[in-house]
Amino acid sequence: MSFNFGSLNSSLKSLQGTLQSSFTETTSSLKTNVTGLKDTITPFAQRTTRLIQEKLGNAEEITELPTEYVVLERKIDALKLVHQRLLLVTAQFENPSYDYPPNLKESFLDLGKNIQGKVQELSHATSAAEAQAILLSNVHSESDSSTSEQPKTLNHTLARAAAASAAALRVDSSPAEDDEEDNQESLALALEKYAKVSQLIGNARLTQDSEIIHKFNHNLTLNLNTKLQFATQARKNVYKARFNLDAAKSTLASHASNVDIGAAADAKAREQVEQAEDEFVAATEEAVTVMKNTLDTPDLLRNLTELIQAQLKFHKAAVVDLESIVDEVEQLKDAQEIKYRESREN
Repeated sequence: MSFNFGSLNSSLKSLQGTLQSSFTETTSSLKTNVTGLKDTITPFAQRTTRLIQEKLGNAEEITELPTEYVVLERKIDALKLVHQRLLLVTAQFENPSYDYPPNLKESFLDLGKNIQGKVQELSHATSAAEAQAILLSNVHSESDSSTSEQPKTLNHTLARAAAASAAALRVDSSPAEDDEEDNQESLALALEKYAKVSQLIGNARLTQDSEIIHKFNHNLTLNLNTKLQFATQARKNVYKARFNLDAAKSTLASHASNVDIGAAADAKAREQVEQAEDEFVAATEEAVTVMKNTLDTPDLLRNLTELIQAQLKFHKAAVVDLESIVDEVEQLKDAQEIKYRESREN
């Protein structure tokens, strides 16, 4: 039996060539990746270094921003502050009880009473089925009560208080004195009228709140998250481009004091400065355009008009409703005052 050494040598040479080719490709790919990573990290490191130098006041040269750009920045900041300040206040319209905070406390008290009652019911349950029935009835009762729950505004609360007071005055329908009966009925009637009007005013206030929420709050929030956000991003691009430009200038300036820097490296540094200058100019022009468009839009004035109209509609409705009963209540008051004086004279 003979062994073919020629074939073995040929196979070994083929394997060696394959391994060498694979190693060369891997090395080349690794060099490319490292170079790309270096190109990515180096600008970031330069911007970070430059930013630290500016914060510490050690930066030798800082590229000035155009006057027009700086003025627009201040105007954008002021416009953003207007949005934030107004929303900080008008956000209260999203809370129905903003004009009567005790309603919140009353809601917690009602919830506590409901929970306490259900705990007592569960303590008397004799089976799991009975306990489950109590819990299910609790869910249904809460759902029913939430459906019929009265609004938590000041005017609705006044309406409920006036209506309950009128009912309380009419509990005893056979008083000892006719005059006392007339007086009680006059007060009950006035309270009843006031309750109805307060209910109407409360409903008008809820309508006002809804209009302010949807036509003012939502629109201002949208402006903050879109147009003003676009302006903010454009400004960030300007500062990023400026950092790159200043870093490139700093690198070029360092070549002057370094005799080991060759002509090729110096030429590359100058090319980077020119490229950074072009990017800075382009970013600045883009930001100026975006900020001008944001400032020129009449959105905020349009939204402010909606706010005023909603409030005006509510206050007009309140005036009309109150005027509808003031004469009647005054007549009831005058009649009772006359009776009071006559009783004192007699």
